[in-house]
Parts: sequence; C-alpha cells; structure tokens
Amino acid sequence: MKKLIFRKFTRDTLAFFATSTLIMGLIVWTLQAVNYFDFVTQDGHGLKVYFLYTFFNFPKIIHRILPFIFFISLFYMIISYEAKNELSIFWVNGISKKYFAKKIISLSIFLMLIQIILGSYLSPFSQFQARKYLKESNIDFFTSLIKEGKFINAVKGLTIFIDKKNIDGSYSDIFLDDSTKNNPKMIYAKKGVLIDNNKQKIFRLYSGKVINNEKTKINIFEFDQINFSLADFSSNTIVVPKVQEISSFQLINCLFSLNKNKVKNFLCETSLFDEIKQELLKRFYKPLYIPLLTILCCFLIIRSKNNVNYKKNIRRVFIFTFLILILSETSLRYSTISNLSFTFYLIIPWLLFFIAYLLFNRVTKYV
Repeated sequence: MKKLIFRKFTRDTLAFFATSTLIMGLIVWTLQAVNYFDFVTQDGHGLKVYFLYTFFNFPKIIHRILPFIFFISLFYMIISYEAKNELSIFWVNGISKKYFAKKIISLSIFLMLIQIILGSYLSPFSQFQARKYLKESNIDFFTSLIKEGKFINAVKGLTIFIDKKNIDGSYSDIFLDDSTKNNPKMIYAKKGVLIDNNKQKIFRLYSGKVINNEKTKINIFEFDQINFSLADFSSNTIVVPKVQEISSFQLINCLFSLNKNKVKNFLCETSLFDEIKQELLKRFYKPLYIPLLTILCCFLIIRSKNNVNYKKNIRRVFIFTFLILILSETSLRYSTISNLSFTFYLIIPWLLFFIAYLLFNRVTKYV
C-alpha cells in the first residue's frame, strides 16, 4: 500500500514537473530566439543557421531552470495534496513524516543526477554544436543586409555603402572598403547588382574605379565591369567557443595542466582558471542544492490546513527556499574570489541541508 501511495505522488509530481519544465523552457527559448534573430538581420547568417543555433541552445535553458521548476512543482504538489486531504492518506496508512521526507529526498537525488548529466555533458555539447554551425556558416543571407544610405559592417574587414536602391533591384553609387587581404583596396562603382544563388555569390559592379593600397604605392584603375566575390567572407559573429561550451573533460584537463595548453578548440590560459573552476562548480556541485530545496519543502507537511499557522508556514517555507535559490546563484558568482569564498561555497549546501534535516527530524519527532 505504501508503495502505491508514493508511486502516485511521485508520478503526479514528475508529470507536473515535466510539463512545467517544457512550457517554461519553450517560453524562455522563444524569448531568446527573438534576441538571436540578430544573426540574420545584422550578421548575415541564413535562417537555417539561425534555427539550428536556437535549437541547440534548448538544453542549456532546461539546465538553468530545472532546480527552480522542481522547487515549484514539489511545493505545489504538497499544497495540492493537503488541500484535497490526500496527505492524510499517508498518515492514516502508518507513513511517518520522516519516511515521507526520505522518499522525496531520494527523488530529488535522482533529479540531481539528471541535472549533473545535463550540465556536464548535454548542455556544453549542444552549445558547442551551435557555435560550430556559426563558425562553418557563411553570409548566406547577405542580400537582406544591403540597404540604401547605410554602412554595412556585417563582414569582417569589409564595409559597404550604397546610396540608392533602384526599382529593378540594382544599386547606384556603391562604395566598398575591403581590408580582408594583405593589400587593402577601395572600390567605387556607379551601379551594381547582387547575384546570390547556389552557384555563386557576387557583387557585379559597373563603371567605377579601384584604389589598391600596395605597401608604399597606390594604384588606381578604372573598370567597366568587375565581379566582387562574397563567397569567402565570414560574418562578425563570435565563433570562438566560450568556456561554458567546452566539454567537462577538456576543462578538467585544462584546470590541472601546469602550463598553457591548447586543448583542441579551446585555448587554456591561466587567466581563465577562475572562470573554469566556476563553470565546473556549476556543472558538478551546484546541483547539490536540489536535495536542500527538497528538505525545505518538506516543512510544508508539518502543519495541516486546519492549523491556524498553516498559511503562515507556507509563506515562510516559500520565502526561505526562494532565498536559498538566490544564494546558490550569488555564491557561485563569488566562489572563486578567494580560498575562503571557495571553501564557503563547498560547505554551505551540506551545512544547510544537515541543519534543515536535523530541524525537520526534531519538529516531527512526536508527529
């Protein structure tokens, strides 16, 4: 009977948790996707790269919101069960509140392991794949960036200015400043046409001049028609992987290396050690706060809804647990400032958990 009761509570909690995580994750993902649209409107990437980049950032979002959503789910389910008098079924069947808390903590440990897997492997892997798509993409949406009367700097080392866009799709009075190669050059043309298809991506220019700056001399020549290739240009988007996009194995390897070490796509430098330590703490140690949030939520079962202090207890538990969530974020930010702050960050979740657990046992000793 006990197994059946706990199975229902676990199933209801996980169902609410999974649904809430998915809905909240999609909301945050949508908001981020709007911000990422700059890759198309300003950096010249295509819609395919945009959608792939936003898709591969979804695991990162789930990893960030999981502890908060689990806290809300557990908090809601305990209150809901109490409101429907379903918690009394536990007590009637001889299930103590201590036993109830132990079962819920076991569930939280399972979710803690999922959080560690998300943070240590899936999230950095998916973010690295997203950055990889940016790195390997070209300016396949470049045509949409060309606007009259505006300087276009979406491409590294290339500035384009167009005075007017004609009705037939051509452009008038075009200026290009190309410093992508060893010999910078400036091009002026009275007219130009963008040719953008699968075979070629060029700017065909008519009636103009080219000014080549070759070290100590300047060469100027006129042309009737030239093709300026856009196929090999890359955008200004940052393509170097960030620390949070590097695999945990590479970060650990970097952290314990004595000298500067090029770890595949990541330059391991002493200046990044604090950031790397903070990232590893976030992936492997921060999930320890999930069992702490769980034991705090268990304080909701101390008083029934018929108790005069029931609502007051709900507010107290919510506020204190929410403050612990804030503490987990802020303490991580300052965890690598000094050895003392690092030690504090390592101790605080264990200390708070055991204090809360001992207090819970004391309060429920005769309940």
